[in-house]
Amino acid sequence: MDFLLLEKQLKAVADANRLTLLSCLKNGEVCVCDLVDVLGLSQPAVSQQLKKLEESGIITARKVGTWKHYRLVEDQTPVMQAILSQLENKSTCQCTTECE
Repeated sequence: MDFLLLEKQLKAVADANRLTLLSCLKNGEVCVCDLVDVLGLSQPAVSQQLKKLEESGIITARKVGTWKHYRLVEDQTPVMQAILSQLENKSTCQCTTECE
């Protein structure tokens, strides 16, 4: 087991906002502009939260125009699989066509 990766991932999920973001991403890819509405934070603040999740290897992003779309990495560690399985899907997190 890679203890450094485990440490980084556990630190990344030790935050309520980031857990909320992961709950949203369980439904599929979502644009950062839609995640701003979910958390009620500024876009830069949401982007910082997403950056921590991305740096830990839990999520990945792709750029669409001026926006980034985020999704869960398909191959999660067993620990992350267990954590993600405990999170409730947030059905209110859906990508709108406005940001594309």
